Amino acid sequence: MKIPDQSAFHSHFRGISLQQIVRYFFKLLELLVVVFMVAMVVMVFGNVVLRYFFNSGISVSDEMSRYCFIWLTYIGAMVAMREGGHLGVDTLIKHLPVAGKKVCLFLSEALMLFCNGLFLLGTWKMHDLQVSNVSVVVGISMIWVYGIGYVVSVVMGAINLHVIYRLLSGQMSEEELVKVVETEGLADAEKQLREIKA
Repeated sequence: MKIPDQSAFHSHFRGISLQQIVRYFFKLLELLVVVFMVAMVVMVFGNVVLRYFFNSGISVSDEMSRYCFIWLTYIGAMVAMREGGHLGVDTLIKHLPVAGKKVCLFLSEALMLFCNGLFLLGTWKMHDLQVSNVSVVVGISMIWVYGIGYVVSVVMGAINLHVIYRLLSGQMSEEELVKVVETEGLADAEKQLREIKA
């Protein structure tokens, strides 16, 4: 039996940077969002068709579609946070000087980090209860559903720490200090207003 070359294996993965690992991780999350969305559509629509035409149904579809929705929501929140896609209000922030923007961004990220810490702590405290709690139809431990809190709090907390590190080390540009992505309609309206004033 031929033993695989361990040096070739290690040299292959030695070339992968941390940024690439993070990028692949979030690509996996995006794939999971699509998988859960398709699974929800198939289970719910399939159940409707079976009940309407065949007077039967898939007993696990209601529970599993609900669990897929929970996973989909939290995974989508992680992806949106990394891309800066969450809702925000920049009415005050964009009029502040650079120092004010930095202070507001630091406070915002620190508060989110605190909330993620509470989320992790809460998931940990509920762990034993969720492990022993079994779903009625599917029969799986509910930790597989609510345990997503571990992943979400750690990933979002890591994003908060990364932003705080870049802020304190002076690696962020002034444009990055305002963490709000404007909708296309609002951006066009503000552009037209600036043109009218000019």
